[in-house]
Amino acid sequence: MINCTNENLYVVLQAGFPENTDAPCLILPGNREISYGRLHQESARYANQLVSLGVRPGDRVAVQVKKSPAALFLYLGCLRAGAVFLPMNDAYQRHEVGYFLADSTPRIFICRPDNRALADELAVAADVPHVFELADDGSGSLAEAVAMQPDRFETIERRGSDLAAILYTSGTTGLPKGAMLSHGNLAANALVLHRYWGFQPGDVLLHMLPIYHAHGLFVAIHCALLNGSPMLFETQFDSKRALELLPQSTVFMGVPTFYVRLLVEKSFSQELCNNMRLFISGSAPLLKETFDEFRSRTGHTILERYGMTEGGMFTSNPYDAERRGGTVGFPLPGTFIRIVDDAGNPLKSSEVGNILVKGPQVFVGYWGLPEKTKDEFTEDGFFNTGDLGRLDDQGYITIVGRSKDLVISGGLNVYPKEVEEVIDEIPGVLESAVIGLPDPDLGEKVTAVVVRQSGNSGNELTETAVINAFKDTLAGFKAPKKVFFTDELPRNTMGKVQKNLLRQHYKEL
Repeated sequence: MINCTNENLYVVLQAGFPENTDAPCLILPGNREISYGRLHQESARYANQLVSLGVRPGDRVAVQVKKSPAALFLYLGCLRAGAVFLPMNDAYQRHEVGYFLADSTPRIFICRPDNRALADELAVAADVPHVFELADDGSGSLAEAVAMQPDRFETIERRGSDLAAILYTSGTTGLPKGAMLSHGNLAANALVLHRYWGFQPGDVLLHMLPIYHAHGLFVAIHCALLNGSPMLFETQFDSKRALELLPQSTVFMGVPTFYVRLLVEKSFSQELCNNMRLFISGSAPLLKETFDEFRSRTGHTILERYGMTEGGMFTSNPYDAERRGGTVGFPLPGTFIRIVDDAGNPLKSSEVGNILVKGPQVFVGYWGLPEKTKDEFTEDGFFNTGDLGRLDDQGYITIVGRSKDLVISGGLNVYPKEVEEVIDEIPGVLESAVIGLPDPDLGEKVTAVVVRQSGNSGNELTETAVINAFKDTLAGFKAPKKVFFTDELPRNTMGKVQKNLLRQHYKEL
């Protein structure tokens, strides 16, 4: 009989846990600690609870809760039970959550207690069998049930090709798509990043990212667990709190907004960062001005990297060589990048084209969309990222834009069509276009350009009225931060709105 190795991602991560089970894994506000031993036990309880509810390998578990140790236990418990973890931004509203549940058909939906009534309603509509609550402090009906479960669980065997997670990603046309990530995808990326970024004994990760997307959940946490490192586990980013914790840390991962806000703090200095080994930035482009000011202020050079939901990290500036501001470095080991024209022909150095990527971390495909998946890959297996970039003579890659008009605000993806649909329903609106404009804090701010209906040029349709229409409709980060009114939207000969012209025009205002 062939002895198969268990390729479950949890087994891969567990191999990096410290031999001393009392070693700290999570260090919480108030200096409360959760050890690696307890992490292992609690994840076992969650896995047992899932199995007791009839969760089978491959079943989806949808989760919309705040960041907490219990939320991490739940994620790891899903991995151990062979379930497919489906995290949602806790800011998502009725329409968004309802769509995700109906599309993914999960076995269980876990929500915050104050959203229980809505969760029950949406679960019935989507035929989800079980709903549980998990509060910010780790209490709730799920925690109560989990507490009754044994703290031992034999991690279910999974192949590298089996699904571990589905993360919904926004595009520019159609509805959000569920990117399917396998145990092998996530393990390959974690192992490469752990080596490439030089994780070493004694590292301490300052974790201030949310854990509903790839950056905070996969990139940051997986690297720390593989290294057996403690994480200073904060519920959210706060610049003043970061100043307190940086002297105790060696590694920090953040979106560009975090770095902008740190630089605003007058007490942020080189001395404060003396213990730091590495600052990493991603999820959105880092402005060259921020890169330069940070280096001048702290003596540290931010390492910028590039990736997306559909595969984690694809490229990175080097750890032990020159990190160039405005670039995202080189393809990671085992990853191949092509820059091609619209016909798929390779381009020369410094020519801008479409970024294609191939590697073991690249996702399996889009949930329930085999034709869409097929369209996004070349015949020889390269994924079309939808981003535009160029390669210089030394091999550094620069991202110059997105062929898909996605807006990334504060490191979060905003789907323009979704926002436009809300605006177009407002009385007095003829049509709208949503774009991203540069913002020193958020990277990009969601901006709406609106055409009023004929005869509606009065004060009743104002910027405030448009913004207020988003209350309780979509997540707050999707709401426009600025609204412009115009007589008509620029279009090409095919009638498509030329958002590039809108960005150019309103950028100057």
